[in-house]
Amino acid sequence: MEQLRFEYAAGAPASRRVLVGVVGSGDLEVMIEPGEAGRTSIDVTTSVNGYGRVWDAQLTRVFSAEPRAAMRIRIHDFGATPGVVGMRLAEAFEALAPHPDQEPT
Repeated sequence: MEQLRFEYAAGAPASRRVLVGVVGSGDLEVMIEPGEAGRTSIDVTTSVNGYGRVWDAQLTRVFSAEPRAAMRIRIHDFGATPGVVGMRLAEAFEALAPHPDQEPT
């Protein structure tokens, strides 16, 4: 198991907690909670050693694409491909977005 940590600039803290995915063969779990204003921290626990550069490239692509809320993200990976990583993060960000019929928190 390898532990990786990344940080990115961010805006205001996320509005709530989110959990998507599961830990299982070829999948991963993403847990998000509000972070410290101005920064997003990401802790990755992966079963694939030596992929720090791949994680760095994938996360930099995601977090440089558009401004994000400040979050503390924990990712538990069990050999997911970069496509699955992108899909799970997009799913988590969608869950954070307010829905039209939902009261603001």
